[in-house]
Amino acid sequence: MAKQRKTSGRWKIQAAAALASNPFLLHFFSGKLYRGRLKSLCVPGLNCYSCPAAAGSCPIGSLQAVIGAPKYQVSYYIMGILLFFGVLLGRAMCGFLCPFGWFQELLHKIPTKKFGTRRLRWLTYLKYGILVLFVIVLPMTVVNEVGLADPFFCKYICPAGILEGGIPLALANESIRASLGALFTWKSCILLGVILLAVFFYRPFCKWICPLGAFYGLFHKVSLYRLSVDGEKCTACGVCSRVCGMDVDVFRHPNHAECIRCGDCIRACPHQAIQRQAPWIMNEKRSTNHG
Repeated sequence: MAKQRKTSGRWKIQAAAALASNPFLLHFFSGKLYRGRLKSLCVPGLNCYSCPAAAGSCPIGSLQAVIGAPKYQVSYYIMGILLFFGVLLGRAMCGFLCPFGWFQELLHKIPTKKFGTRRLRWLTYLKYGILVLFVIVLPMTVVNEVGLADPFFCKYICPAGILEGGIPLALANESIRASLGALFTWKSCILLGVILLAVFFYRPFCKWICPLGAFYGLFHKVSLYRLSVDGEKCTACGVCSRVCGMDVDVFRHPNHAECIRCGDCIRACPHQAIQRQAPWIMNEKRSTNHG
């Protein structure tokens, strides 16, 4: 059975992050993209470049564009911003600043029976394969006659692209509607699948598919923003594990790569044994369990 999570004010940060990433809402009606200077900057979460309202670029899309360019060069800006976000916050980026992650959480609030995913933990490794194959290897090796590669993840998998870009642009632009084909149908099916899964399972795309979450998860054990468990207070009662939507045994592994730092475990702990730690958080007692 799925866990019941206490409500918090996290949604306000998520809503603000979604709006900050997509401030040009009137562009939805014109079907035109914002192409100003901000578009050269990457936002921290998964947010499609082709969304009419988007102010910045998606880091995964930008990384693929650089890797798949005719004359591949390392983009120190893109790698630097990804490393910065990863080392600073880890997958807290997913829990607070990703619009598509928030979209899944809103879907999960639809009243219906919910299901846990602990028995499907093996699927969490799929997103690492997608990161390596679709974001790095294919754009680097499968190129056309002029040496240009497709952004394979964005083009063939990413449901955020069809939700934020493909559908709004098709609705507003008749010429785009007339050119829709099999790829649009395929991506729409992926989006529909994610939507249906998100109603019954907590953040399925984040758990199993998202390469950005996979990348941030690589830095989770060393990120500056982290969780700690006070070994003197913790009784290993398992309450934190039962409320965790990402299926993390928090009292054993507080800095597991699947944790999105949502704080549900902190609010649920009957012994107040779980704490947030970061250089900017003062007067927190250090943990004897550094998981």
